[in-house]
Amino acid sequence: MGHPSWYITQILVLCWTAGIFRAQQLSNEHGNSHVTAPMYFFYQRPEYPRDCQEVQVQCQSNNSSGVYVIKPDGYPEPFEVYCDNANPQAWTVIQRRVDGFIDFNRDWESYKLGFGFLWHEYWIGNEKLAYLTSQMEYELRIDMTISNGSTFYVSYNLFRISDEFSGYKLTSGQYFGNADTFITWCSNNVGYGNCSCQRSCEDPSSCLDTCDDSVQCICPENYYVKQAVCVPQEECGCFVSGVGIIPEGGFYVSAGCTRRAVCNNGHLTWDGTYRCDSDAACEEKENIRQCYCNPGYVGDGQSCTMATDCFDIYNAGMNVNGVYLVKPTSWPGSAFEVYCNMSDGGGWTVFQHREDGTVDFYRNWNAYKAGFGSADHEYWLGNDKIYYLTNQKRYTIRVDLVNRYGLPYYAKYDYFRISSESDLYRLTEVGAYSGNADDGSHSNPAGYALSYHRGKPFSTYDRDNDDYYSYNCASYWHGAWWYHSCYYSHLNGNYNEQSVDDNSVSWHYLPGSIRYIKYTEMKVRPL
Repeated sequence: MGHPSWYITQILVLCWTAGIFRAQQLSNEHGNSHVTAPMYFFYQRPEYPRDCQEVQVQCQSNNSSGVYVIKPDGYPEPFEVYCDNANPQAWTVIQRRVDGFIDFNRDWESYKLGFGFLWHEYWIGNEKLAYLTSQMEYELRIDMTISNGSTFYVSYNLFRISDEFSGYKLTSGQYFGNADTFITWCSNNVGYGNCSCQRSCEDPSSCLDTCDDSVQCICPENYYVKQAVCVPQEECGCFVSGVGIIPEGGFYVSAGCTRRAVCNNGHLTWDGTYRCDSDAACEEKENIRQCYCNPGYVGDGQSCTMATDCFDIYNAGMNVNGVYLVKPTSWPGSAFEVYCNMSDGGGWTVFQHREDGTVDFYRNWNAYKAGFGSADHEYWLGNDKIYYLTNQKRYTIRVDLVNRYGLPYYAKYDYFRISSESDLYRLTEVGAYSGNADDGSHSNPAGYALSYHRGKPFSTYDRDNDDYYSYNCASYWHGAWWYHSCYYSHLNGNYNEQSVDDNSVSWHYLPGSIRYIKYTEMKVRPL
């Protein structure tokens, strides 16, 4: 039966065939009778009345509502009840609630014996109710008052409660009354209460949108919505014993990662061939157990390959800045360490970083070919590695700069690539510019600080490949770069954050006419 959002004032029963012995003392909280002195002695028959209607018949001199003593057929002793005589017929009140003074959240034994105070809130007791309603046909009436004071009632022309052996089973007949439009009827396996979070078999970890903290029909604890019906979790199609419900489209992997189940259309499909790759391990991360590729590898855990760049690592779910292993396509050597910067969309492979001058960047050809420094601090990845990295797919480059006064800038170019050593690690591609590292105070194209060097080979102090005829730009300017004649950017020059000489790390056309740099980071990511 539905539960209305009002206070139930009292529940009464009336016999259809047709008590008065009235007590001066009230019942105790359990409803047990304790009669001290009768007020009236006029009886039409010597036995106790069986219900409130017989109370009224036996003593018509007092028809007021109040506490009286009755003794239903077969019940071992008389007990007190509250009789409501406000209606034309006398009703035996079996339940009343008015203000919440009495706690109705009680155990079986309490409901069997009864509890509360007859003049206030109480439950008569299931044992008494079973004897009472089994001696003849009774009508049930429920009177209700909602919060605004409006009153309603419902009645059933047949009402009976079975004995304890049958679980005090309820039998009710035809309904009539005036509360139909105000009652919310809830279906089987559904309760009525405050809905703070209602879950479904399809998505057991989330609350349904229909739940808005209002009082409504809701599934009880450990029940879930399945096709608009509340069912125990065991009846959800994707229930796994000892685990719970797998959401629609979700999966479950057994201990040891030897089986995998997928929930599809409310049914679990098991894959007994599920196994971890040799470069993976069966682990539980963030409460999800499955095969996970080892660090530096990417894939679904069943098949793992080396990450080719930091973008692969980012897409594999590793989004924390740090040093990782990568192995670009066709790279002939073993995997090597790079620093992955996961900002600005993530997946940037850093190939140059300078911040404090602790690493000397004035080095020869072979040093720049192999790389130097430490990936977690200042370093140059190595021209061979940069070549294989930037030639496996199309890359964009981002250059982050901080000037000597601590102001940050960045430049992006939508294409960046260098050639192999046989072509002198030539800067073959520098694409369209965007960013804030160009003040626009010149007649050259935006981003000219790097695009000026497009097409130029790499030079070091022992390999002069620049276009300047008078001297080796790398040796003269104390650096290594894709020099033209000679430079508009010079990020591998001398490090001195307070210096203003042309040997220093610099980037032309920075806003504010300050082109000397104390922090640089060059990094690439697939476009």
